[in-house]
Amino acid sequence: MNLAIQPVRPVDVEAIAALAREIWQDAYAGIVAQAQIDYMLEQRYNAPRLLEELAKPGYWWDQAAVDGERIGFSSCHLTGAPGELKLDKLYVLPARQRGGVGGALIGRALEHGRAAGCDTLVLAVNKQNARAIAAYEKHGFAVRESVRVDIGGGFIMDDFIMARSIPQAARPSSETDSGWKPPFPGGESDTGEA
Repeated sequence: MNLAIQPVRPVDVEAIAALAREIWQDAYAGIVAQAQIDYMLEQRYNAPRLLEELAKPGYWWDQAAVDGERIGFSSCHLTGAPGELKLDKLYVLPARQRGGVGGALIGRALEHGRAAGCDTLVLAVNKQNARAIAAYEKHGFAVRESVRVDIGGGFIMDDFIMARSIPQAARPSSETDSGWKPPFPGGESDTGEA
């Protein structure tokens, strides 16, 4: 497996939106209503919003590809709270989950946070998404609080806020190692695996 993690470029926006539409059908089926899935996809993955975030300082979008096939993506941004970076999006095609791709994307977020001088990585996850919660716990996240957020359109996000530290060493400690290796030029990991 030849895994590459690279920045999302403006030319990639439509493909990222299409990937989100595909992944969300699996990720949120049985957790939130289809109407909410459709609403959130339209709000969060429209081309103008994605292009705006790509150009915004303190925002990072990355994509994962295996052997040239785009299979996942993530985005993170500075929250405005001192030392805090939010992992806002992390999605991998269902058939490619549990293969280290999510860990590689978390590793890239940790690198962004470290470079920005952050010491904490936070995220929001639906309280009913047991699969994602377990994956985040495996990568050192713990529940910090519970929130309910009105996102408009008559929909509520009922989430846990999870957090983990961002190690300041060159690599995460073995206790919280995401499995990610710093990339060689071109974005490929040194082992070809996450």
